[in-house]
Amino acid sequence: MSDTKLPVVQHQSEIAALAKRYREADSLGMQVLSLIGGHAGNLLERLPDAAKDRLEEATRRALTAALHAAQRSRGVVPDQKHWLNTAVATAMGAAGGSGGLPSALAELPVTVTVLLRSIQGVAADHGFDPSTPEIARECLSVFAAAGPMDEDDDAEMGFLAARVAVTGSTIYSLIARIAPKLSIAMGQKLATQTVPVLGAVAGAATNYAYTSYYQQMAQVHFGLLALSRRTGIPREVLVAELKKEMAKARLTLN
Repeated sequence: MSDTKLPVVQHQSEIAALAKRYREADSLGMQVLSLIGGHAGNLLERLPDAAKDRLEEATRRALTAALHAAQRSRGVVPDQKHWLNTAVATAMGAAGGSGGLPSALAELPVTVTVLLRSIQGVAADHGFDPSTPEIARECLSVFAAAGPMDEDDDAEMGFLAARVAVTGSTIYSLIARIAPKLSIAMGQKLATQTVPVLGAVAGAATNYAYTSYYQQMAQVHFGLLALSRRTGIPREVLVAELKKEMAKARLTLN
């Protein structure tokens, strides 16, 4: 009897571990908001109208450039340790924030590339090949997460269930769907980097939070995908179990 129960116990413990990663992903973003004395809802209002108007297109271009750069670099530069990706992104955030909005906008595609390479590294850690079209789409879909400064847990959880949007989509149609969502997160990032005096510090802290967040979300995303393939349990069922675990944890904390 114990042999038949063991897989269930292991499966439940893996869901609990993924839920813990999910909860930890948001904490750094909240710390950045505390640093700059802002709220997620009004960050975008700090950007000039001209920047807000071009944000979605800039994000779409950044995603497209990041995809090409990340795929090309995989054959030349091996996946790095996750702490090193975080350190590189943090340094770029400081540089981007030091020059205000112009330098932050120039830094955006480079940061997205580092984030995507980091997500691809997580996929590889779980035994997936990021060079295949299917896993390339899965990597991009991690960017559909709400972002570390979003305060709506229900909206954030939606990216894990977006299987239909990934399966059968071309890379570029997927980018077109993800760009509006990611542009909000990137707009919040740009807004923190333009805070007077704190620009470089806020830029470094923001990039640290963003890299940590998307790496954690990738761990959840590919952890569920690997668990589904290993156990035969549909990913939709595992996502539902993760949501229950998250809800249970919130009740415990409250």
